Amino acid sequence: MSSLRYYTLDVFTDTAFGGNPLAVFVDAEGLDSQLMQQLAKELNLSETVFIGQSTAPNRYAVRIFTPAEEIPFAGHPTVGTALLLFKLGMLTEQEKDSNSIELILEEGVGDIAVTIQKPSSLRKEPVARFRTAQLPESQPSSLTQQTAAQILSVQPAQIVSQPFIASCGLPFHMIELENLAAVSAADLDSAALKQHLGNDTLQDIYLFCREGRKADIHARMFAPMHGISEDPATGSAASALVGIIARNLPGQGVQKLSIEQGVEMGRPSYIHTDVLYENSDIKAVYVAGQAVLVSEGTFLVQLQSD
Repeated sequence: MSSLRYYTLDVFTDTAFGGNPLAVFVDAEGLDSQLMQQLAKELNLSETVFIGQSTAPNRYAVRIFTPAEEIPFAGHPTVGTALLLFKLGMLTEQEKDSNSIELILEEGVGDIAVTIQKPSSLRKEPVARFRTAQLPESQPSSLTQQTAAQILSVQPAQIVSQPFIASCGLPFHMIELENLAAVSAADLDSAALKQHLGNDTLQDIYLFCREGRKADIHARMFAPMHGISEDPATGSAASALVGIIARNLPGQGVQKLSIEQGVEMGRPSYIHTDVLYENSDIKAVYVAGQAVLVSEGTFLVQLQSD
């Protein structure tokens, strides 16, 4: 029998038992895809990360699994994995006395460059900030305001615009609701989801409004197809959404937007984004957040090498 060590973190929060839980296996080199999927299903978190051997200083290959399948990219695994590598001392200082450390995570969508801002007198926990490997893309959704309202158990008048699909490497149906109360009251109707999207490979729903309790945007995410009834924080969806919003801004500059999510689940999460834009053209999208190390453990498994 072999022992596989893993850690869990709460991501996009500075408080334990908030944010989005993440499991990370730190020495997953040589594990096959089937075992990774079995471990992710056993842990039953929205995502589980498997870190391979370092291919160069501060460069790690990672694979990300939901309970149902492998995915090419996700925001909270990127933030959580980078911060765990820092907390475990698995990163090399590029410059002595620097306030930050740079690293690369090799994900399915491509190389993700991450910057770790070290703790300071103003902030007890480090912050991870990454640039998305892909710029936001959008296209029309097959959903209408009427069908979106049925799926979310709200009134059609509470859907303020035509739903659309947006992606920074992982696509979502984006549905904007009129206010915070409407987003909080939404309840996924599984039968309606199956009726309107049952034949589609994309069934992930990201609903939002442009007001929040402590942020610019209040959001929720449903992804039952991936084994995720509701996700407390979805950095990949947040990065796509803020990029699309920034396209409608005049001039050029940096748009800073914060997203709160997971509030209805009792796991408040806070995602911070920067969008660099010029004349409606998006130049870059950055996502930042914190994470708290919560637990560590081992799985006892039979490997082919045993």
